[in-house]
Amino acid sequence: MNLRSAAPAALAAAVLLGCRPPSPAARSSYEDLVEFFRDWREFQRPGLVDGVPDYSAAAMTRQYSGLPAMRRRLEAIDTTGWSVAQRVDYELVEAELNGLEFDHRVLRPWERDPAFYVSLFPNRSDQPAREGHYAYGGVELWSYTFPLGGDDAAKLAGELRRIPRLLEQARRNLTGNARDLWLMGIRSFTRQSADLAALAERVSGDSALSAAVAEAREATDRFREWLEAQASSKTGASGVGIDNYNWYLRHVYLIPYSWEEVVLLMQRELARSLAALELEEARNRDLPPLRPVSGAAEWERSFNQAVTEYVGFLRSHRILTVKDYMDPALRARVGRFVPGPWEFFTEINYRDPIVMRTHDFHWIDLARMEAEPHESPIRRGPLLYNIFISRTEGFATAMEEMMMHAGFLDGRPRSRELIYILIAQRAARALGDLMMHANLWTLEEAARFTSSRTPRNWLRLEGNTVWGEQHLYLRQPGYGISYLIGKIEIERLLADEARRLGEGFELRSFVDRFTAAGLIPVSLIRWELTGERGGREAIRPAGLP
Repeated sequence: MNLRSAAPAALAAAVLLGCRPPSPAARSSYEDLVEFFRDWREFQRPGLVDGVPDYSAAAMTRQYSGLPAMRRRLEAIDTTGWSVAQRVDYELVEAELNGLEFDHRVLRPWERDPAFYVSLFPNRSDQPAREGHYAYGGVELWSYTFPLGGDDAAKLAGELRRIPRLLEQARRNLTGNARDLWLMGIRSFTRQSADLAALAERVSGDSALSAAVAEAREATDRFREWLEAQASSKTGASGVGIDNYNWYLRHVYLIPYSWEEVVLLMQRELARSLAALELEEARNRDLPPLRPVSGAAEWERSFNQAVTEYVGFLRSHRILTVKDYMDPALRARVGRFVPGPWEFFTEINYRDPIVMRTHDFHWIDLARMEAEPHESPIRRGPLLYNIFISRTEGFATAMEEMMMHAGFLDGRPRSRELIYILIAQRAARALGDLMMHANLWTLEEAARFTSSRTPRNWLRLEGNTVWGEQHLYLRQPGYGISYLIGKIEIERLLADEARRLGEGFELRSFVDRFTAAGLIPVSLIRWELTGERGGREAIRPAGLP
């Protein structure tokens, strides 16, 4: 008998019949959950056919038909007597099962989304796992060191040779009618072809590897042409609809708001940020505007100085406990100077590199995963389905404005304007996410809105950022709202903890406890830190409707 789910009447009947509930020794242990988690992750991965992940209709039907049995196994685990941290882990695993269910029931990316089959990724994601849905086994090109040695060259060639076979399968699998996803898939494979062309130049001295690159590019180009030929027949909506969106927020991302409530919050954040920007500009009217860096030398010098100032500020203002790996993690992201015209975040970065170092907390998160692995095997690696984003994107976004209020930009009044431009852009693109999934806007309408509401014409409609972001948010419901919804939830938690602890509250202790919980939804961090579940009951005091 599962005491957690048994009805009181059933327990009473058991007593009358002379039966006894299981003794504590017979209850499920946390190790039962860990064992299930390992089996679940094996179940979730697609099977391989000749080294290529199998997303055929038959394979996906088999996987979906096996999901109820996996869910029954999870539900049979009795968490009575477990610690809050262990029960948090249970809910993380349950959220992953919900993510796979949603994939099969609603998203079906292997059927509806051509970009699901993109396989080549030149740059590392700043998230624990790559944003959005992709076929298993992509080529993480950034993980290779060039020039390649013999073993690495052979490994990369083998990975590239899977691309033609995957794209051949994709032609059979892609039977959906989602027009915007289809059209943006064409853009995605145009980019993959360009990335393969760039790779060809880097490996021109290796004939076997060059041949593998050429085969992958030829297959990519043929697949793009096939998408173009099919495009005119695609007429359907790409969004998941409001009811499905609400289910995803509640059961996968564990976010305690509805679509309607998030719309209001994002409208408020957009208005707040634009109004605050006007006031900042009025205050700074007699100051010279921020001048972008002029070249590579100034960029490298400014960036490294920004890292030094930021880490020093975190330490001197007791924001968090600074660890040895934090400075190198940030400094490794210097990058290189790129002449204009610039994309949105370059417009910010080149005017004051110090501003986006706050958002670069992403790289501290990733470094912590390696240097200080979480004691829980369930939290040690990336969660599936981007379940971590209210924490990762939310905290990185929160750090921008929180550090400004903590005094980080006191000597840079014009840089305060950049903070509000960032918030406005995040709010505008979140509204694009919401309206696309409600099937009220097309992706183009979302891009035009976001571009028009971002100040100073820095999010140019002819650029790549606005289209790439809205494409991601259409592919991954709820991603676009995670930056500000996560920020709002973190600010609410900080305020509640400050009120609860009174004079005993210390910011550094709060941030240390918050980050130690791992890269999990903010609602679950709230539960672990305060004992509150972090749902609507935490938003509305008891007794209120």
